[in-house]
Amino acid sequence: MKIVIACDKYKGSLSATDVCGIIAKTIKNIDNSIKVVINPMADGGEGTVETLVESTKGKYIEVPVMGPLGEEVKAKFGIIENNIAIIEMSAASGLWLVPYDRRNPMKTTTYGTGQMIKKALDLGCKKIIVGIGGSATNDGGMGMAQALGIKFYDADDKLLGLGGSQLLKVSKVDANNLDPRVANLICECACDVENPLTGKNGAAYVYAAQKGADSQMIRQLNRGLINFAKVIKNDLGKNIRDLKGAGAAGGLGGGMVAFLNAKLRIGVNIIIDVTNLEEKIKDSDLIISGEGAFDKQTFFGKSAYGVAYLARKYNIPVITINGSVLIDRNQVNRSESELFCGNFSILNKPMELSDAVENAPLLLESLTSEIINFFLKIKRK
Repeated sequence: MKIVIACDKYKGSLSATDVCGIIAKTIKNIDNSIKVVINPMADGGEGTVETLVESTKGKYIEVPVMGPLGEEVKAKFGIIENNIAIIEMSAASGLWLVPYDRRNPMKTTTYGTGQMIKKALDLGCKKIIVGIGGSATNDGGMGMAQALGIKFYDADDKLLGLGGSQLLKVSKVDANNLDPRVANLICECACDVENPLTGKNGAAYVYAAQKGADSQMIRQLNRGLINFAKVIKNDLGKNIRDLKGAGAAGGLGGGMVAFLNAKLRIGVNIIIDVTNLEEKIKDSDLIISGEGAFDKQTFFGKSAYGVAYLARKYNIPVITINGSVLIDRNQVNRSESELFCGNFSILNKPMELSDAVENAPLLLESLTSEIINFFLKIKRK
């Protein structure tokens, strides 16, 4: 018998590696003859670097970069097998780096994200995967491009600076000094939203308020992104304005397509490819997935959904073991709810969040034991 464990983290409690490890140990204690394959998961957002580095025995790189407001921060990214760099833009340009009273997407920049990419190139990486969740920025990836050598000029041929306020001033893009290594770079962008760059569903109108923008700033940023996309189309021949996902991370999704020829992909699908999950599950009897909170968002590209969708191809049963379950089958359409044979919460009684976090390992072990004993009894009849 073979069981594949492909769980995400329980945010604030257990890492993906921890969750998978506890489940695996519990199964082995019940029946050591069962082949257990561990494949920690992520969805391209927070925790992706840690999950992939830890599960593939990769390494961490720490580099001083420019933070969102121009100050120096130490950002960490990972390098895994085949010299692939795994970067979370939030490590350099994330909202968590900006105090609440200083949040202002007119000023914040993705320059530090570009510096991380440059460092990965310095280390010989030919492929880079960038997760772009949690940004403090709305600069269209302009800062990222500046860190890699691209220059932007206004109508008076004056070199422009950093931040979202510069977008409306851009009149010319000069890519002659773009780092030449970019030409041979394979770049994938983990993007779990489909927002276009501009308009009512675009980067500024949907996300800029949470980054500190007032209504006037939002309108100006949207106009800036419209101008930015127009200049990019004229000077580089790239049409990113209406591209699905271009509005992610304040337009960084669009900027990465324009300047790095990046592919925008659903994050969990990137992780599935990198970890070779499809090969691992083909001959399995059961797949266990899960995450901190199984809810409506799970069905919009979270890791458990990606795992279950893949498993359907091989008709392999999937269950999820989660920190909590905040949805029932009647809240999603039947074809999607049937991807899972069952969705379980480790909570065995009402309790405070702090208690659940503290006791998560024991709760997880207990529930896993119950599920596996039941599964084996049914399987062996």
